[in-house]
Amino acid sequence: MNHNFFAMRARMKYINRWALMRNTQSENISEHSNDVAAIAHAIATIKNVRFDGTVNADRAAVLGLYHDMPEIITGDMPTPVKYHNETLRQAFAEVEDQACEKLLSMLPDDLRESYRSYFFHKDADAELWKIVKAADKIAALIKCIEEQNAGNTEFAQALLSTRKSIDAMHLPEANAFLDDFIGGFYLSLDEQSAT
Repeated sequence: MNHNFFAMRARMKYINRWALMRNTQSENISEHSNDVAAIAHAIATIKNVRFDGTVNADRAAVLGLYHDMPEIITGDMPTPVKYHNETLRQAFAEVEDQACEKLLSMLPDDLRESYRSYFFHKDADAELWKIVKAADKIAALIKCIEEQNAGNTEFAQALLSTRKSIDAMHLPEANAFLDDFIGGFYLSLDEQSAT
């Protein structure tokens, strides 16, 4: 029997982010998820090395890889719309859950439960999901910086609000990632290579 899970996953490259914003460089959810996975892994590693954490950095990366996969079905809902009010937020959460179930149904029966926790938050992964959420916001911050560097003022307010939302998470490991790495995103290639 043919199973379409990974064929659907490959379609992440067709779902663009930031639909309501003028972009100098488009970004799709496949690219974004790759960034989130790498950043989540780094944040988890920082937590373990610098803050005596015991989280699974590899699992954080995998959660990051799959965190936006339901958007293949739902599309990328702009944040101001998605979180406009509680009714919309809850309705969209239900749609996302249905999308997750649809995607899981595309796996062979014996693999579904192994993948379920990548789509539905479990208490055992609560700490990791906070890290993935921080990584998601940091990836958005990086996008804002890149657009600003390209002269696009459209992302100025998004940059400020995204940075504020990261600070509000109060995750020392996320703040450490910003302290160590975010400055490099303001540099040109020559400047990055020179350090």
